[in-house]
Amino acid sequence: MTALLSAGILFTFAAIALILYKWGNIRCIGVTPVRTFTFIAILFTSGLDVGLIMFPLTEFAGYADLAASPEYGFANPLAVEFGFWGFLIWGFYFLTCFYFCVIEPRVGFFELPPVKFINNLVIIGTCAFTAFLLLSNLPWYVPGLGDGETIVAGFYLVVFLVIAASVYSSTSLRYVKILSLGTSWLFIGLIALMWGGAFIGNGGLGEFVGTFALLGDYFGNIHRFVLPINDYHEFYLFWWFSWSIMIGQFTARFVGGLRTWQLLAAMLVFPSIAIATWFSVLYYFHANGLTTEGFYNWAMVVVGITMVVNSLDSLIRLYTDNLELTVSRLGRARYFAGNLAALCGLTLLFRLDFLQIQWVGALVIGLFFACGAYIAARKRDTVRAIAGSPRANRIDYRKIELAN
Repeated sequence: MTALLSAGILFTFAAIALILYKWGNIRCIGVTPVRTFTFIAILFTSGLDVGLIMFPLTEFAGYADLAASPEYGFANPLAVEFGFWGFLIWGFYFLTCFYFCVIEPRVGFFELPPVKFINNLVIIGTCAFTAFLLLSNLPWYVPGLGDGETIVAGFYLVVFLVIAASVYSSTSLRYVKILSLGTSWLFIGLIALMWGGAFIGNGGLGEFVGTFALLGDYFGNIHRFVLPINDYHEFYLFWWFSWSIMIGQFTARFVGGLRTWQLLAAMLVFPSIAIATWFSVLYYFHANGLTTEGFYNWAMVVVGITMVVNSLDSLIRLYTDNLELTVSRLGRARYFAGNLAALCGLTLLFRLDFLQIQWVGALVIGLFFACGAYIAARKRDTVRAIAGSPRANRIDYRKIELAN
């Protein structure tokens, strides 16, 4: 699995370099273009889940324990945490977003029946894994709901209601957009709230800048994060791969005229600024022994749950559109019941260790290689002739510009 993962990563970055070389200055326009801020909000809230909120405080101590994990000795725990979540790995999303915006409409690889089937298995499986993460990590923040091992009715009810809310939200693209913007503002509010609790009265801006500067260890050792550091880093990288195709499919429709190099910069930089700020605040809590119990924990839980709903509704919308299992075709009641049952069932399979996210990520890497081989064998001339986004998208975008 390590060899497959490493090959997939190298293939990904080689493909990014090729895209920048050949199409670095074309305008990327999706079928439903939106303003750049809205696009970034959709990307950020759809491309991340509850792990962003709930993982760091449980992981900093492990990265600092060099006796147990000496491989982390090249950087401080904040830089390691950021390396697992920020900057470079957002290139995975750029690759798939660009592909589905500009190349896939001409190639049609994901319209091939076997590929469509595997792709939707990946999306549904990753949806269930997102709910499973909530199931596994919520007790750390709210111990009264359970310990993550024994079954507590109230705890499972929370997860059930989150899945139900996500399915309902997916019934309208308008809900998806509103929830993306709302979640972004909630997250910004959470950062501001906890920033104040950490730094006001404890050194203020200067202390924050000192903590934030620890991230320099990441950029000074960025090459170390390209290939797997250890098994836990492999888990993260497979997790990012498992998300990459479906996030690319979903966000590609919203790209609103950014040039390719601007799209890459936006996808690497803007989410990373928010992640870096958030992790710096959490690391200050951890390093200085400040407690998050009570109000802060509940605030994190609320934002984390909102993020889960936001992620799930985007992915549910994607696979139901792909499979033509839409509300208009099934009716709202059948659509809701079918998706709710499927996701609850798969979440329990992850809970029982019957499914692993690494398997999903490996499937995605296989799709990457298969797509590259398909283009090389059958669509090479078609891809070479690409000079911009699909013509229909450009015409629609021009109409929107003129209307504004």
